[in-house]
Amino acid sequence: MKTRHLLALFDIDGTLLHSGGAGKRAMIAAFRDVFGCENGFADVQMAGRTDPEIVREALAKQGLPWDADLVEAFRRRYLELIGPELAVPSAAKRLLPGIPAVLDALQGLGFVTLGLLTGNWKEGAHAKLAHCGIDGYFRLGAFADDAEERDRLLPFALARMRQLTGIAIAPRDVVVVGDTIRDIECARPHGAVTVAVATGGNTMAELAEAHPDFLLADLSDCGAVAKMFTALATSLGR
Repeated sequence: MKTRHLLALFDIDGTLLHSGGAGKRAMIAAFRDVFGCENGFADVQMAGRTDPEIVREALAKQGLPWDADLVEAFRRRYLELIGPELAVPSAAKRLLPGIPAVLDALQGLGFVTLGLLTGNWKEGAHAKLAHCGIDGYFRLGAFADDAEERDRLLPFALARMRQLTGIAIAPRDVVVVGDTIRDIECARPHGAVTVAVATGGNTMAELAEAHPDFLLADLSDCGAVAKMFTALATSLGR
């Protein structure tokens, strides 16, 4: 039976790791430094959203206009601060269950390319992954630098896979793995497979209501996840 090549696109925060709030603290400090507002992200939901989307809402709540130059200054300041924040010792900074063992298992299959689909700006994403020692697993990705709207990101990852590996696959052979309803929703317009894990932004019940293709408590059962990907790669009629 023919095995199709799959692209597994992982969210970062709440799916692969918890950064112990380092990203949020760096954003709050950067917002204060650039826009002069203390706690500019109060009542702003961050889970599952892109960094520019989060900043846009924070500005609106503060009655401030979107100024591209100031937002870029904020982005640069945030990226200066995220490293020091990640370096602060905290038990809350950790890899989530099954990481990195499940990444090793998927790499070992030979027909899965690992990538990222994240709302983080690229440099911030890699800072978080590197701090937890898993940056080297991901050869490509789509980031907030590519588009503010999360549901526009998947085609960027597909294009980079083709450029990097020479392998051109259809969106239906992409598997989006994430911990929020937004991860499920961003895959749907492209016909990609969705794997929801209840390790971060939404509960099992909330994720179930969004009807992902697969729903897991976490990624700790590496064998089951590998079997899932093998079944997807060898299934007919999709």
